[in-house]
Parts: sequence; structure tokens; C-alpha cells
Amino acid sequence: MTHMTTTTAPSPVLEASGVTMRFGGLTAVRSVDLTVNSGEIVGLIGPNGAGKTTFFNCLTGLYVPTEGKVSYKGTVLPPKPHLVTSAGIARTFQNIRLFANMTVLENVLVGRHTRTKEGLWSALLRGPGFRKAEATSRERAMELLEFIGLAHKADHLSRNLPYGEQRKLEIARAMASEPGLLLLDEPTAGMNPQETRATEDLVFAIRDRGIAVLVIEHDMRFIFNLSDRVACLVQGEKLVEGTSDVVQGDERVIAAYLGTPFEGAPGADELAEVEAAEAGGATTAATTPAETTVPAQATEPAAETDTAPATEPAEPATETPETTEPADTPDTPDAPAAPATTETPEAAQDDASAESTTSKEGNAQ
Repeated sequence: MTHMTTTTAPSPVLEASGVTMRFGGLTAVRSVDLTVNSGEIVGLIGPNGAGKTTFFNCLTGLYVPTEGKVSYKGTVLPPKPHLVTSAGIARTFQNIRLFANMTVLENVLVGRHTRTKEGLWSALLRGPGFRKAEATSRERAMELLEFIGLAHKADHLSRNLPYGEQRKLEIARAMASEPGLLLLDEPTAGMNPQETRATEDLVFAIRDRGIAVLVIEHDMRFIFNLSDRVACLVQGEKLVEGTSDVVQGDERVIAAYLGTPFEGAPGADELAEVEAAEAGGATTAATTPAETTVPAQATEPAAETDTAPATEPAEPATETPETTEPADTPDTPDAPAAPATTETPEAAQDDASAESTTSKEGNAQ
């Protein structure tokens, strides 16, 4: 008897279609489509200001998209963060948002609140149902701390953790809501290479648990090693999407990161106008000094060589040959007398008056 193996196509976990976000006259995200399948790690890259975090906020209910829709496992998500979390999407933030005065364990327990069914009265009365739910939550939280390697610090205040461990704790708190999709906003920001490598291993382990991952990151080595697919946003629009090899070899992606406009780039016309204006300003700035300094250099020696040769020796040497040293004017017959020219007329007059005064004093005696 032979067994037939069937391969099932990956089912979409997240589907974003035509997502657009405007703030007044500014369009931060423009008609972005993105799909994340089950068991997949998708990377989202782009220069600063490309709209990556704004897009994340639209996916998680922090922003209500101006246009477009976001679906999780076929159901359109309501624009409420707690309802999005309840549906099965959890996220971390670019800036760590832990409860600093809570312990490591308490921070993870906070993430469990969407999965507990006990209400206010149950919590106040602390009946058997509440105690059982609390024990289950603590057990689950400790499993997650063991998973990320922080079980031995469960009773430590979160503010006393090193930076890299705070990042891990934030991921554990997000996982406590038992999501089907985890959104990570720059999880390795500020980390050293060893911490970055540990985070990469952690994300792979999360994917192995059946959780799809969408991650924003500026560390290109990290994102290309990690992701099954990568999408690049530029000025709010999706420029390209594909495997790591395809995206990192795309000339448009390289140009976007180097700041070089490419054909058809969003805002290319405006950028061309700015460059033209800057070029015009640079030309004016380049010609103006030349026109003003040349006459000044030509006239300065005539006005100053006789009065201040000691303070500006370079100019008489190069532009007034009659005052140069004997080595520079070998054909001048009276070159030995050159040192006398270094005296100013005022000094010569002072010497003459001094001699006349001396002679007068001698005659008077």
C-alpha cells in the first residue's frame, strides 16, 4: 500500500490591499499590498521616512487607513488595537515599551490578559476559577521566559535588564497573547553583533512554533539572512518584493539607499527641481568669489607693499618683483641694496629727522 503525500499551498495569514495613509496633505503610505503566509518570515525594508512604521500602525489598528483594508486569516480587522491583538496579531515597538517598575514575569503576564476569560468580579472575589486561570497564566509566562532565556530573572525589575534582554522580554510579552502573526519593529536596533545573532536565532525559533513573522529592520545582513521574502518601501510606495537575492540585487533598491533617484521614482520631478535650484545656487556661489577676489589680489600689493611688507611677505614676493630677494632677480645689478627697500618711507624719514636733530645738537654744543 502506497501513501500519497500532498503538499498544501501556504495559507495567507495577513493580507493588506491598497493600504493608504494620509496625514493632511502628506501621503505617508500609498496603495501598499502585502501578504504574509503561515510559517513565513517577511522582511520590510526602506530608507528612513519610507513609511514602514506607519504601515505597521495601519496593520495593528493604531491608525485607521485612509484607504484599503487589512485582513487576518480572511477576516477584515477592526481598527482597534485590542481587537487586533485578540484576533491574533501582536507586535513590538521601535522604542521599548516595557513596564519599568514591574518584574520580568509581571510584564509577560500583562501580555496574557487577552487570553484570560476571568472578569472583574472574579478577580475581586478571587474564587477557584480565578486562581486556576492565574496559575495557568504564570505557567505559560514562565515557559516563554524559559524560551527566551530569562527564566532565571523572572523576579528582576525589567528596568534593571540589559538592553538586549529588554528587547527579548518585549518579544516574550507579545508572544504571551498567543498570536498567529508577530510584527517586530526594528528588533535589533542598538544591539551588538552577538545580541543580533541571538535575536536572529530567536526569530527562527518563533517561526518554528508556527508563528508567522513580519519584521522591519535597517540591518541588511540580518534581514536578508532571516527573511523568506523581502519588500522594499520607498517614499510610501512598495518598490519591489521578492527573495533576498532578488531585492538586494535590484538597482532601484540600491539607488534608493544611496539617495540616487531612479527612473520613475516617487517624487522624482520634485527632486529634479530641487537639484536644479541647488545647482544654480552653487554656480552663483562659485563665480562670485572669483570675480571679487581677483581685483583685490591685484590691487593689494600696490597699496600695502610699501606700508606693511613685514606682515605679508608672501604677496610682495610673488606679485611685486621689484621687492623680491636677490636670488629671484639675478639680472638686477644693484641687488645687494635690496634690504634697504624693506624699510618703510616713514622709517626713512624718522632716521633722517633723527640725524638732523643730532647734527643740530652738535652744532649747538
